[in-house]
Amino acid sequence: MNWIILHQANIRIIQAACERFEMPLAKAVVNLDRYGNTSSATVPLALMEAVDDGRVEEGQQLLLVAFSRGLSWAACTMK
Repeated sequence: MNWIILHQANIRIIQAACERFEMPLAKAVVNLDRYGNTSSATVPLALMEAVDDGRVEEGQQLLLVAFSRGLSWAACTMK
């Protein structure tokens, strides 16, 4: 996996997910410090930002994970 793009609820969740997936935090796209929790837009906003600034390139593998209150969640991998 080249990048992990997670819901940007808080940095502790991003750090815990990276540990669970055995990925360094440097492989997580994090924009929480600039935008805060943008709710349902967190994953697409982080993906767009990473594509625009050249971090995500064609052919790379991505893990996208989003969640909400209660038991709502979704995840996918994409290339």
